[in-house]
Amino acid sequence: MYAEERQQAIATRIGHHGRASVADLAVSFGVTTETVRRDLAALERHGLVHRVHGGAVPTSSLAVIETGVAEREHEHAEQKDRVAAAAVALLPPDGGSVLLDAGTTTARLAGLLPGDRRLLLVTNAVPVAARVAATPGIRLHLVGGRVRGATQAAVGEEAVRALGDLRVDVAFIGTNALSLPFGLSTPDVDEAAVKRAMVRSARRVVVLADSSKLGHEHVVRFASLADVDVLVTDDAADPRLVADLEAADTEVVLA
Repeated sequence: MYAEERQQAIATRIGHHGRASVADLAVSFGVTTETVRRDLAALERHGLVHRVHGGAVPTSSLAVIETGVAEREHEHAEQKDRVAAAAVALLPPDGGSVLLDAGTTTARLAGLLPGDRRLLLVTNAVPVAARVAATPGIRLHLVGGRVRGATQAAVGEEAVRALGDLRVDVAFIGTNALSLPFGLSTPDVDEAAVKRAMVRSARRVVVLADSSKLGHEHVVRFASLADVDVLVTDDAADPRLVADLEAADTEVVLA
């Protein structure tokens, strides 16, 4: 097989499967890993794939631009409403503790918190705090730090340190992207550090992500799927991905 034929076959495989590792491609095509890396470099120059750690993904699956809260608020709004409504059933009982991550879907959940249930609510998100501050029964704990304009969330060492001293019943985490091989990811290193600390601080981790986030990757991973207990998404999610997630012991709730 000529190099051009092999590269075309590699690009086709990555496009079909969503990701391929250097090691697997080397075995499949009977070449060295160095040859595969050169092939991937050539494909990346032509805009056909994007190299990631250990392999490559299609360029269409790698998100690289982070939009602000105001812009994201109206994207996939109906799906986010359904996801947030389904997540209400996963709240802890009266007297429990909740951590709400920053994000437009988690903010929707904040607006649906029952007024007849006493909850300790921890968040690093200014919009979430503003939404729940007057909710009956909610004891609000706002994590401090530098507030990022894009997400209106507190980040930095102060936030990470504060979260490291907490242990909550349930953390509701947002994500910019979720894929089976890479896990949960986000564009910003500081944001990822805070999300990572949130995941570690919770007895149960619930991820809220509409189906547009699934099958994509951002540049910074903050959790693997093994860290996730439940994924709440909408019913437009790819059935194959849902089946793969469930096979990996992640409970999936379709809203």
